[in-house]
Amino acid sequence: MSFSDIVTYPFAMLLLWLYNITVNYGVAIILFAIVLKFIFLPFQAKSKFSMMRMSRLTPYMKELEKKHQGNQQKYQEEVARLYREEHVNPMSGCLWNLVPIVVLFMLYRVIRLPLSNMMRLTTDQVNTVTDKLVSLGLYTVPAKQDAYVEITLANLVHKNADKLGDLFQSIPRLVDINFQFLGLDLGQRPQWNFFSNVDWSQTSSWLPAFGLFLIPIVSGLLSYFSMKVSMATNPQGSTDPQQQASMKSMMLMMPVMSIWFGFIMPAGLGVYWIANSLLAMIQEIILNKKYNAILDVEDADRRQRLKAREEELEKKRLETEKLRAASATERNPNTSKKKLQTVQKTQDETRLAAERAAEKESRRKKAGITNAKPDSQVGSRVYARGRAYVADRFTNPDGAAEATLAAAARSELDAEIDAEYDEKVRQADAAAAENTAEDAGTGETE
Repeated sequence: MSFSDIVTYPFAMLLLWLYNITVNYGVAIILFAIVLKFIFLPFQAKSKFSMMRMSRLTPYMKELEKKHQGNQQKYQEEVARLYREEHVNPMSGCLWNLVPIVVLFMLYRVIRLPLSNMMRLTTDQVNTVTDKLVSLGLYTVPAKQDAYVEITLANLVHKNADKLGDLFQSIPRLVDINFQFLGLDLGQRPQWNFFSNVDWSQTSSWLPAFGLFLIPIVSGLLSYFSMKVSMATNPQGSTDPQQQASMKSMMLMMPVMSIWFGFIMPAGLGVYWIANSLLAMIQEIILNKKYNAILDVEDADRRQRLKAREEELEKKRLETEKLRAASATERNPNTSKKKLQTVQKTQDETRLAAERAAEKESRRKKAGITNAKPDSQVGSRVYARGRAYVADRFTNPDGAAEATLAAAARSELDAEIDAEYDEKVRQADAAAAENTAEDAGTGETE
């Protein structure tokens, strides 16, 4: 058994089982579409929900794109973070959208080879059926191999079942399959130019051919309306021009592909496509109604979370700015204050020194002490060795004594003035220290 046979086997067994229950090929195909729709529904519903959720994120993605314009890497990181937070997988919907096409090709193989797939006949058994029909004059082997020869053989087996009793006994898995559905042979391929090969005077001639012709047309129209419903029930899709153009192309391509398949494959495939499109429309309406209600709640919650996050970020930003401003206020002004205090102290000391010198000069004049500063450093101490230097102290002892007394008087006056100004300096330093202590007590940083 080949790989294709293994893959096809479940579909063939399902279709055969449904046919045995209904004994109607068309109804079996419709039920086949319904059963598969229910089997794949959980996966397709999950994919649909993810795609709808992703479409709801389009406005937020546009905001991110605008915010990070020119920084594609940052934009991609923010989009990935948004998908992660919202539990969205952009690739989740791609695979399951291909399921109907995959099933279509599997079903095509089943319908095209009913003896090999539905009935699971071996090559030898198929040859036995062929030889039996040829021996009865019911079938002529064509010179050119026909891809749909097994459908022809299955039709002949059905039409001549009364003549093939022994064949059914020898091949137990041989099944009498009636391909008729509503007067149409679903084993045949629709012909787009059927009107040139029918007798319009005979209803039995043109009506089945016209019915087969309508199957691909109806399948194409329903495929189009199915996609139309999908887009209409999902209005918040992408606003990207390229994606919109892609969706429009798909809306045209899928119906055209459906019509094309309908005319090159047996009519049973068209019936399946019609049933699948109708079920898809019903599924879209139900799922969209259900999921839109859920997503509306999620949108409200998302807006609330984003608003809370923005408020939190704004609060942190304001706090940061406040801390920076406070830090600058604490550091710079206080640093300037310290410098100003240093400068002020220097200026005060200079001013007091000038005042001290001026006060000394003023008081000396008032006291009549005008002689120069004595050369000796002990002039104020008359008892000490050495006296104020007087050039003629030996020849003029009286002058030397007078100079010494004057120097002593001046030194005494200077000491008095120095004491007064030292007290002023002390008081100024104490005041400055008190101001510094008060600033430290307020918690300000110097």
